[in-house]
Amino acid sequence: MERPLVAAVLAGGTGSRLYPASRRDRPKQLLALGGDDTLLERTVSRVDFADAVVTVTRPDLADAVRETVPETTVLVEPEGKDTGPALAYATHRIAERFADPVVLALPSDHHVDGDFETPARRGARVAAGTDALVTFGVEPTGPETGYGYVEPGPDHGDYAEVAAFHEKPDAERARRYVERGYYWNAGIFAWTPAAFRAAARHTPLAPLLDALDAGDATAGFDAVDPVSVDYAVFERDDDAVTVPLDVEWDDLGSWDALRRVLPADADGTVVAGDAEVVSLDAEHNVVAGDGVHVSLVGVDDLAVVAYDDRVLVVPTERAQRVRDLVAELRERDEF
Repeated sequence: MERPLVAAVLAGGTGSRLYPASRRDRPKQLLALGGDDTLLERTVSRVDFADAVVTVTRPDLADAVRETVPETTVLVEPEGKDTGPALAYATHRIAERFADPVVLALPSDHHVDGDFETPARRGARVAAGTDALVTFGVEPTGPETGYGYVEPGPDHGDYAEVAAFHEKPDAERARRYVERGYYWNAGIFAWTPAAFRAAARHTPLAPLLDALDAGDATAGFDAVDPVSVDYAVFERDDDAVTVPLDVEWDDLGSWDALRRVLPADADGTVVAGDAEVVSLDAEHNVVAGDGVHVSLVGVDDLAVVAYDDRVLVVPTERAQRVRDLVAELRERDEF
């Protein structure tokens, strides 16, 4: 593909479901879960085939992101307002700096194992050749309730039309989605700036686009509410397409996810971070911590997490509810 491929890496979120390891001043993408490098470093390394890499973050994380991935261009949005405004801003700035680019947009905090370059380049070619917005879909390994789903429509070889997007389902719906051949929505996208702008023109992002044209990004962010790019743009676009992402993928969205990507000990327990664990009649737990010693006696299927002065204990089957806990902590100004 002759058009420049620019990777826009989103690094402004928090990853609240991985509390207390992930907090506002130490977000998930700056953690090294199950490795020596941070998730952000691994993501940037994953897109080293791109012609340029832009890392998008919020003001209070800018210094930490620059220190972590100095090899990238760090783009600081006026404030964090979810992926919709962040990607509208990034796409606008990329279009200013590069001639006729294709944008590959991806989160900085996912687990990916396998050949990412081949499907990523395929998606970029589809975006350039069709002027459609591309979302990458992962073939499910099971019925997960923590992911959104993409329902594919007519197939065109390298891509399929998107018949519908489906929000995170309950267990029964998730089972039906998998049986019907739906994809997990990986939250990874490709588009040309012109295609994105056309699709976003009549969405909640329109005031931001107008302000960016006028050269006032701050006013543009003030004019919009936090909104995901999925809800703001993709779910309103009848012409979006999906490209399969043939890799091992996980969004590491909650503590139970570590059991899917990290090796377990003889008792089925997974340990992350700098934690030491002694177990007695305890199986299938997740333990994470920073320089802590954890003893488990007679308990199964728990996540036990200790960072700083905070300790979290939650059944792994209810790990998604950590998001609700964080909402409560934010109300108390204790996050």
